[in-house]
Amino acid sequence: MSVDALPTILLVDDEEHSLAAMRLALEDDFECLTATNADDATQLMEEHFVQVIFCDQRMPGKSGVEFLTEARDRWPDTVRIIITGYTETNDIIAAINDAGIYQFLTKPWHPDHLLMSAKNAADLFRLTREHDQLALEMRFLSRNMESKVEEQRKALREGLGFEKVLRAPNSPMNSVVAQARQFASFDVSVMIIGEAGTQKSALARAMHYSSLRSDRPFFEVNCSGVDDDLLEIELFGAKRGAVPGRPTQKMGVLRKADKGTVFLRGVTDLSQHMQRAIARFATEGVFRPVGGGELENSDVRLLASAPDDIAHQVVEGRFRSDLFYALSKTTVATPPLRVRKDDLAILAQNFLFDAAAEHGKPVHGLSDDAVRFLERYDWPGNLRELENEMVRILIFSQDSILGPELISRHILQASPSDSGRDSGTDQVLMSEGTLKERVEQIEMRILRETLTRLKWNKSRAAAELGLSRVGLRAKIERYGIVEPGKVGQRQTEED
Repeated sequence: MSVDALPTILLVDDEEHSLAAMRLALEDDFECLTATNADDATQLMEEHFVQVIFCDQRMPGKSGVEFLTEARDRWPDTVRIIITGYTETNDIIAAINDAGIYQFLTKPWHPDHLLMSAKNAADLFRLTREHDQLALEMRFLSRNMESKVEEQRKALREGLGFEKVLRAPNSPMNSVVAQARQFASFDVSVMIIGEAGTQKSALARAMHYSSLRSDRPFFEVNCSGVDDDLLEIELFGAKRGAVPGRPTQKMGVLRKADKGTVFLRGVTDLSQHMQRAIARFATEGVFRPVGGGELENSDVRLLASAPDDIAHQVVEGRFRSDLFYALSKTTVATPPLRVRKDDLAILAQNFLFDAAAEHGKPVHGLSDDAVRFLERYDWPGNLRELENEMVRILIFSQDSILGPELISRHILQASPSDSGRDSGTDQVLMSEGTLKERVEQIEMRILRETLTRLKWNKSRAAAELGLSRVGLRAKIERYGIVEPGKVGQRQTEED
């Protein structure tokens, strides 16, 4: 296989239209082989150098689990991914235990999610081969070096690297990840700035596991809402007898993380006292444990996160400039979710499936209409708010495909402005225009939210809103509110 050849993926499904859909999503980046049964797939494996297998679970003859189990025995390095309807919990468990699969995808899958999974699997195959080769070359070296190889492989498999940052092919996060990858290999401090809930912690962790310190510890310390006394002990440790009720000494994070990385989350919440102490360590590499008389050294790479306005806080004197410049040899800015509309479907489905697995309530995914409503919203709480919304939707769900009627009312009422950002009720009240115009904006949102929540049952909607069916129909026509999926068609009334 030439160096420039595309990775080869084997797609196995007894339904021709499913194979065609998968090939369409992957063929620009991969050499795709297809088979409609396990026997044909085995023959293709014998004839080609296959890096990744996508296999449907339910097929005539051998199931996906049975085929992937046999493939593991004959081609153990090939990364195996199973596609399931997410209704056979026992099958999924068997696939993980018996076939040693890397990942399972649920139907209906999203093309961007499928492509991202394929790229991650191909990277895993390549890196596993490289690690195996490295381990072979180093078998006569120390056990510590062999342990480093295994630790790096384990970190990769557990999703601690940049593959943990889910995104679409044209996502604004792509440039952020590319920049973070570049910084990761240089042993300098990095300040990650952005709004709360924009994956700053995930980026910091990925940078550590992509750095030369990846075989050493990674610690995350939350600097927000913690008393100085507790934070000082947590970071710097304490000598014997220095802490009431603790007769033994305590080792701090900066000592535990020697030769590793410490991520300081929310550094703008640090007191002036802690800012001075951390600035000393950041510039000189020394710290004093609580109750200690002598300074101690530790070789630690510092990563930190802060809000967008940290530079203004420095100018205003609320954050020490020496600490700011010590922690920000380089900076990475994470975009908010409101500018990541192309990523929203992937992120929402991922949060939903994670919640479904955690709570044992299988679902197939979100409907297209539900995704469109989610994309209209501004998400001021970013990924944390999106994750919470997916858990809430899962709790109230009754069907395998989750529709927009389950979405929170304030999200259903969101209406994008010309700039692409949501114009909330407060903004409507403060906007320009006559009283009638502003009241109509709010009325239109209430109508759309009520109809969506009640699955466009106009009788129920009219009763809830205190309108006649004729009055409701007149308002729908006046505001041009159209039921999703029926654009351009005559609206039919539901009883």
